[in-house]
Amino acid sequence: MGVVIETEIWEPNKGLYNFMFICCFLSILCLPNKTIPNVFDHASSSSLLRFQRTFLLFYSLSSVIDGLWAVFGEYEWAYYGVSKEQMVMSLCVGYGVSLLIGSFLGMLSDLIGHKKLCLLFYLLHLFVGIWKRITAEPAFWLASICLSLASSIFSFSFETWMVVENDKLSLRHDALNNMFWLMTFFESVSFIGSQVLGNWLIDSNVNKNIASICNAAIVITVAAITYVTRGWKEASQVASFKDYQILFYRNVISEKKIWLLSWVQACVHFSAVAFWILWAPTIVADGRDVSLGLIYPCFLGARMLGSTGFPWLFNGPLSIRMEECLVYLLIMMGLVFSIVAYDYQEIGVLVMLFILFHACVGMVLPSLARLRSMYVPNEVRGGMMSLSLVPANAILLFLVLQGGYYKSIWNSTIMAFSTLGLFSAAYCMHILKKWGKQLHQNRRNL
Repeated sequence: MGVVIETEIWEPNKGLYNFMFICCFLSILCLPNKTIPNVFDHASSSSLLRFQRTFLLFYSLSSVIDGLWAVFGEYEWAYYGVSKEQMVMSLCVGYGVSLLIGSFLGMLSDLIGHKKLCLLFYLLHLFVGIWKRITAEPAFWLASICLSLASSIFSFSFETWMVVENDKLSLRHDALNNMFWLMTFFESVSFIGSQVLGNWLIDSNVNKNIASICNAAIVITVAAITYVTRGWKEASQVASFKDYQILFYRNVISEKKIWLLSWVQACVHFSAVAFWILWAPTIVADGRDVSLGLIYPCFLGARMLGSTGFPWLFNGPLSIRMEECLVYLLIMMGLVFSIVAYDYQEIGVLVMLFILFHACVGMVLPSLARLRSMYVPNEVRGGMMSLSLVPANAILLFLVLQGGYYKSIWNSTIMAFSTLGLFSAAYCMHILKKWGKQLHQNRRNL
């Protein structure tokens, strides 16, 4: 009689989800009165609060659209017969387009208006959805180009729109700071929602329901386009290209602080993208059987929890200097990558390290957004944000091409690059902190 050996599929403890949910709820519920966002106060009907509520709903839907394509990303490609080499080349094409075109879309957004760029974001997603729906064998390199451009727009246009409109309606910086961490919080919730929606649409029948992902993306995108065209009024841009060049050079190119902040932003972006490329291969290394679909929400839940810590650290009773906190957060993120890159870990330890990484990301993202509001004028904010991603996209293109296509770089080497980048970002933030202290002391001595 043969012996049947059953393999156990590793899954995270179900109590972990409840723990994160309760922690997020308590973190928001117990905020001091002066830091509680009144976005959800329906008794208030000011124009600022109406805008904030509408924007968060609008931003959440946009995040769902952006996340739907990632739910069955590689599986969908394999379903249509795309080889691994073709997948890698599609990624390289996408990063190349982000580098050559996406890096300059922020400047275009500053010049012609953020509404037009957000419309382009939806039109790109709409084109991909329709193209996949009507084509039996869609060209995935074309989809990669469109989605890469859409992701580039998503990285700066919505935040810039929110900041500009907030400044028009209010001079309160606490309202703007609350929106930063709420954006990170709702984006993470929406990514989890996109996974739930995608799984519900597929319903264990991939062959029959694979096209339902495209249908959902098309419907949500059309609804968003309708809102933008009818419900969003934006003042026309009056600055000429020459005036914008002068303003951009004066406030971005010639400012050392902006160079440091841009490098930090590029390093965080690179490490986050590298994580989403490598986390699954790292966990399933050596043939380990893991339920990846149940691990994915843990990372996003950790990012939600990290975002709720932002008001506690910078506005609440634990108020500390932002640059100093970012130094420690970036060092912690670098240590996580260094451990994973150079030391073999069990699945449970790996998941906890990745959860810690995303908790730090949830706090870093709104912190960087607040620093941008302190150092970068709104007129050039989009250009600064998109141009700062040039180093990240260039290194990603090189590493994906070398590691995924030519097989000349190990995954641990890519993580080592992330580690070095995060440590250098921490050093840049340390310098920025020293310059801020010197400026403060000089003002006191005057």
